[in-house]
Amino acid sequence: MLNKHLLTSLSSVLRRTLTPTSHFSFNSTRWFQSGTFFSPNVKTHHRLFPCSGLDFLEIHNIRGKCFTSSQSAEKASTKCWNCGAAAEAVPFLLCSSCRCIQPVDQSVDYFQIFGLERKYDSVVDNLEGQYKEWQKKLHPDLVHTKSKEEREYAAEQSARVIDAYLTLSKPLARAIYILKLEGVDVDEEETLSESELLTEILEIREAVEEAADAQALVQIQSQMQEKMKHWSNSFANAFRSRNFDEALKAIRRMTYYQRVKETIVKKL
Repeated sequence: MLNKHLLTSLSSVLRRTLTPTSHFSFNSTRWFQSGTFFSPNVKTHHRLFPCSGLDFLEIHNIRGKCFTSSQSAEKASTKCWNCGAAAEAVPFLLCSSCRCIQPVDQSVDYFQIFGLERKYDSVVDNLEGQYKEWQKKLHPDLVHTKSKEEREYAAEQSARVIDAYLTLSKPLARAIYILKLEGVDVDEEETLSESELLTEILEIREAVEEAADAQALVQIQSQMQEKMKHWSNSFANAFRSRNFDEALKAIRRMTYYQRVKETIVKKL
């Protein structure tokens, strides 16, 4: 049986870090054994920045020295809080010597968590598989008999891996996140000012409202998916060439096409 106190602690962490954009359930041993809890149920908020949990989990003072993949000297000096063993690799989420879960290191980005290059199009097909592997090692249910300290670390690391997966698995959220890593400001509340895009969006919304049946809505949804794919590719090209103005332009379009898709889902 799952430890009730532990689940309450994890739910509290998830509510603080992922609300309102994502909702997760960790309610039974059966779900853990079946792997159901590895598949988060995501609800995207209607804002320019739909994944808001990108700068979270700053709720504890992190022990040891923070490091990045390019800082090998610092990595060598980072030690396990429990046994003192030196970190062998980045990210240092789990000690290979004593198997203790480590505190969250905010300097480790989401790409590093999954061993990916910091590139928009570097996300691999087995991202979900890597996510599940981390959860098998970090999920709080695995450490319910350990110290309160390690249970808290597990809840934080597990929640952060969830958010990393949700962010990198969705093109729009990934685009916003990688620009933020580059220090580019993405206005979460930006209003639409481009007349051409505004006209297009108004026409699309009118078509959605006047759609005769589900088939018509599905057709519009398919068109939005194609537009999302086009502008995702445009973002990738702009990001590679460091043309951040064009990258932001692509994000604006992806954002509104995504909103249309969500509106259609509600109607179907």
